[in-house]
Amino acid sequence: MNRREMLALSGALAASTIAGCTGDEQSAAETETETTTTATATTDAPTETPNDEPPTGEPSVDDEQLAALAAGNAEFALDLHRQVASEQGGNQFLSPYSISVALAMTYAGARGTTREQMEATLNYTLGEDVHPAFADLRAALEERETTRDWDGGEADAFRLAVANALWGREGFAFSDAFLDRLESNYGAGLRRADFAGDPDRERARINEWVADQTEGRIEDLLPAGSVTPDTVLVLTNAIYFMAQWAHTFDSEDTEDGTFTALDGSKSTVPLMRQELKANYADLPNAKAVEFPYLGQEVSMVLLLPDEGEFESFEQSLTASRLFGVFEEMRERIGDVVLPRFEFETEVQLSEALSNLGMPAAFDSNADFGGMAEGDGANLAIDEVFHKSFVSVDEEGTEAAAATGVPVATSLPPSWGELRFDRPFLFCIRDRPTDAILFYGRVVDAGVAQGGE
Repeated sequence: MNRREMLALSGALAASTIAGCTGDEQSAAETETETTTTATATTDAPTETPNDEPPTGEPSVDDEQLAALAAGNAEFALDLHRQVASEQGGNQFLSPYSISVALAMTYAGARGTTREQMEATLNYTLGEDVHPAFADLRAALEERETTRDWDGGEADAFRLAVANALWGREGFAFSDAFLDRLESNYGAGLRRADFAGDPDRERARINEWVADQTEGRIEDLLPAGSVTPDTVLVLTNAIYFMAQWAHTFDSEDTEDGTFTALDGSKSTVPLMRQELKANYADLPNAKAVEFPYLGQEVSMVLLLPDEGEFESFEQSLTASRLFGVFEEMRERIGDVVLPRFEFETEVQLSEALSNLGMPAAFDSNADFGGMAEGDGANLAIDEVFHKSFVSVDEEGTEAAAATGVPVATSLPPSWGELRFDRPFLFCIRDRPTDAILFYGRVVDAGVAQGGE
């Protein structure tokens, strides 16, 4: 059964009784999120059984801090969207939540300038409290992972699943404090990986985990060559969402129509249509409407800038202005015409993130000393890989995204070329004891060509 058939069946089950029912949440286990590592014939590297369960217990930050996390993440989302759109153009779809969570786990091990730049770029305004805040946010999102039940008829009409995982090189001495923080706040238990011996097999293993968490919508997150024998750590986040509209479109009302692209070109696309009562706002230079999904806790907000105003509106949109739109919307009745659409986005974010203010994380001088025991190795982020998928039709929405952050031993700073073409000294030493075993000099290499 495909997604549209599943959502249509869900709607049929719900329609007969939804007027008098609110539904009960079922066990989060029904979301089928992975809690243990399973071995396969092709992924037989040494593993551990991580704890991927979401954080439990009482909230560890207050409502004001949780609001600050949401505001900071929204600001980062808009900054990153503008940067990626300016670099690549075209349709774009990102999960700022996925990216921010994966980088927050990386940030937990950052120190010095690396940490300061990440904090500013990612808008982590809570300092160390960002980690328990993400734990509380994830716990709140887990509550949305619900399968509605109307009069004994199950309808998988709303799903929201999030998962984090940590893949660490076999034998590498990670800091216990770093691992404890990631496990307690992100549910990211450590899986050991044979990066040194078979990096491509481990890459396939990570990609398989991502595909499982996203119902197969995100495949090959980490491309060939992205995991190498120098890889020490890969931090991953995956998010999957599928939900039916609270008010579905009638497919019989869908007709082909014209869509005018940003460059003025025109194309024929299926346009869905319905009259509905929904939250709406008439803004300066734009209109906004909100489409809730079943359960009413999650919604899609669509912003339609006036003709000729798209780019200026997009560039000027800030988190506070976006939140202002949410506040300004009021329930109204009207017609909506919306195209069906489906597309994927695949991006590598190191350049965009560097341009936004955190180049140190990707530099050979990066400081992730908090990840390793002692003073750690020379660690740096190799790249930030992100893939996403979205599909919107008459029944609802399916969306998935994943982020992978490989961290590797970085090459030390280059000294350029060092030419021993003039007199020099040299010695042979025993490194553990610093005992000088031999010492000498070469002042004329021309006469030191033995055997000639």
